[in-house]
Amino acid sequence: MIDFHNHLMPAVDDGAGDAEQAEQALRACLEQGVRTVVATPHVNGALTGDARGVAERLAELDRGWEALVAVGAAVPEVRLLRGAEVMLDTPHPDLSDPRLRLGGTAYVLVEFPFMTVPPNATQALFDLRMRGWTPVLAHPERYGNAPAELRGPEEWRRVGALLQVNAGSLLGRYGSEAQRVANGLLARGWADFISSDYHARGRLSVADARAELERRGAGEQARLLMEENPRRMLAGEAPLPVPPLAAAPPLWRRVLGLGRG
Repeated sequence: MIDFHNHLMPAVDDGAGDAEQAEQALRACLEQGVRTVVATPHVNGALTGDARGVAERLAELDRGWEALVAVGAAVPEVRLLRGAEVMLDTPHPDLSDPRLRLGGTAYVLVEFPFMTVPPNATQALFDLRMRGWTPVLAHPERYGNAPAELRGPEEWRRVGALLQVNAGSLLGRYGSEAQRVANGLLARGWADFISSDYHARGRLSVADARAELERRGAGEQARLLMEENPRRMLAGEAPLPVPPLAAAPPLWRRVLGLGRG
């Protein structure tokens, strides 16, 4: 599997606090079947308009990247690539530096500020597309004020954004509402990727999320979401459509072992 949303660079944001924690996280990735990790520390988009500020932040991330690569030597089975999670606190971030993009491709992982959908969300995503970038919106299921009935994600996809669901959301680790929306996106075939958003603390969710999808008869969707589409993205190719996922069986059916019946 490929994980392209995580916070494993040591001591650069709210993820791994030091090299030891980063190494433990990489070993957890290996144990759960992840063979490529794209490290994506936080970067405020507004900072890219400040030449000195962004230079200082990127220098900090360079040091974090070097530290992660050094740690990665102890886990050579996991390939390391570089990226960032860019906060859209400005509608027009400067993404010309390849260190801000996923593996240096035209794909960029973005998030809305303060876990809230801004009024200009759709326009901001559209503007990125018009400037030659493909925004991959992180955890769309977690924005508490997203328009009802998934109108927001529908609009974001319409203007060319791709959607990355957090593995933990499928398991209820961000609450029942995030789980409901994540399942709604999968049921419509609107999720393009699943990644971990792992902060090097607690249990990594990717293996459990994949097992949950396979239990629901969605092994092919799991392969597309966690292997094929991330691979295509990092190769600069378009992701494949993901077939809609059948609704999760009610709890009582799962308790009785009746599955999807």
